[in-house]
Amino acid sequence: MTVFLARHGNELGGFRGGWSSHGLDEIGIQQATALAEYLVANQSVYNIQKIYSSDLTRATQTAKAVADRLGLPVIEKSGYREVNNGDLAGMANDEADRLYPNLYWKGLGWEEKYPNGESPKDFYGRISAEWKSFLSEIRSEDKNVLLITHGGVIQVILSILKGERYSNRKSFGSVSCCDLIKIEM
Repeated sequence: MTVFLARHGNELGGFRGGWSSHGLDEIGIQQATALAEYLVANQSVYNIQKIYSSDLTRATQTAKAVADRLGLPVIEKSGYREVNNGDLAGMANDEADRLYPNLYWKGLGWEEKYPNGESPKDFYGRISAEWKSFLSEIRSEDKNVLLITHGGVIQVILSILKGERYSNRKSFGSVSCCDLIKIEM
């Protein structure tokens, strides 16, 4: 069994992401389409039998592009949402900079929360619990799966896989839009 992780396609710019409902931009749509075509052309290698996705728009748009081409349904998992950035979700960058100067993910302390959102500690706890549950669920089925999610989520998963202490101030690997990360189970 193999799990393939992929970050969603490029999203609309000029806004704060997190729990934003903004979708993919033109480039993101092209990336999602290219990922779908690649997986279809190489299905004998990847043998993806189930597709999971964060329930945020940019992830579901990416997952549906792949699912439509592979003829599979998308199973949405709200637990795989990006960090809950609370009041900043979907806010225009200039407005966020004006209302919340210097408030950025990498600047938050471990237990410091976004206004009405999560702290790095909360985020890590949510994703690590979701990952553990997810692995239990998919191991019983022994099928190759694709999980479309977000850069921050993938960073937590990579920290777990590497056995390193998670920090919102550290990168655990490059996570480009629609690239595949292979995890052998």
